[in-house]
Amino acid sequence: MTMQRFIRPCTAVLFDLDGTLLDTAQDMAGALNDLRAEHGVIPLPFATLRSQVSHGAAALVRAGFEQVQGAEFEALRQRFLELYAGRLATHTRLFPGGEWLLAQLEAAGLPWGVVTNKPGFLTKPLLLALGLAERAACVVSGDSLPERKPHPAPLLHAAALAGVDPLQCVYVGDAERDIAAGRAAGMLTLVARFGYLAAEDQPATWGADGEIATLAEVAPWIGLPPASP
Repeated sequence: MTMQRFIRPCTAVLFDLDGTLLDTAQDMAGALNDLRAEHGVIPLPFATLRSQVSHGAAALVRAGFEQVQGAEFEALRQRFLELYAGRLATHTRLFPGGEWLLAQLEAAGLPWGVVTNKPGFLTKPLLLALGLAERAACVVSGDSLPERKPHPAPLLHAAALAGVDPLQCVYVGDAERDIAAGRAAGMLTLVARFGYLAAEDQPATWGADGEIATLAEVAPWIGLPPASP
């Protein structure tokens, strides 16, 4: 992939969480299969569930219990959240290149943060468990504001918390709503192609400024030296 550089001064980098900064799929899929086991049904293949993770608990429960509706579905969703909360960081780690990139940002004095639709009661303990909470300049969860992505308000709020101009931020995400929110906030946007994209997703049509194959590839976009081969 041809590396490009940020065309504006960069003062911060913001990340989506699931499927962008953190590889949470194994723990989330595991919680869904634990839920299926409680109901006496066989586990679903990881490959079937991975592409649903960025869409949150409701999408995963829908994938696991396609025929369930109404109050029964909501009960399943709540139980899924309980199960997932009990295994938040069992297998979850930064995606490859993540620790290198965060270290480069911190060494350069560039703040970074998280803007996710994941609820705060899951986001905060997960970041704490991985030692990232104290390093992030801002964390905006799905229930931090009345609005959620694709609305730009969470991204604008994150920029304000970090004390930076949103026009001088880059937002990295793996879903169309991430790119829509970033564009609406006036940020440069990058698609994390390593994330939880489904076969039918067409990121080339989302209007992002670029795509990355690893988190390390963010660096040249913001004027930092690329990772060594």
